[in-house]
Amino acid sequence: MASKSAVCSLYRRSLKLSLSWAVHRHLWRGQALYIRSLFEDKKTVSDPRLIKDLLKETEDLLEHWKHPDPYVPPTAPGGSKYERNVPAPILDRKPIDPLPWIRALIRQQLPRRWNFEKLLTKFRVG
Repeated sequence: MASKSAVCSLYRRSLKLSLSWAVHRHLWRGQALYIRSLFEDKKTVSDPRLIKDLLKETEDLLEHWKHPDPYVPPTAPGGSKYERNVPAPILDRKPIDPLPWIRALIRQQLPRRWNFEKLLTKFRVG
């Protein structure tokens, strides 16, 4: 089971790495299909030593082809437009008093025969 998650992780990392080299999706799609075929060819391998060697070889290939300046989408963290022109917080806003809203909601929910003011004094609301 550990090898399955490792293979999935390597596959995902290889796709992301290839996307760093070919930014446009229509160019990247052919590379993604090629990477998929490489992983599919080794799908039937069941020898644990061979699997370990393949994982190590793939790790080495990913390290070798690592992009020196990987593509980061502009609005993603680390991108050129990340958090650009964030609106300033409004610090002088007065807090909203919730009691009128709560009173109106309680008045709508209570039957007419109940004394609303008596309930408020009983529960010390307002």
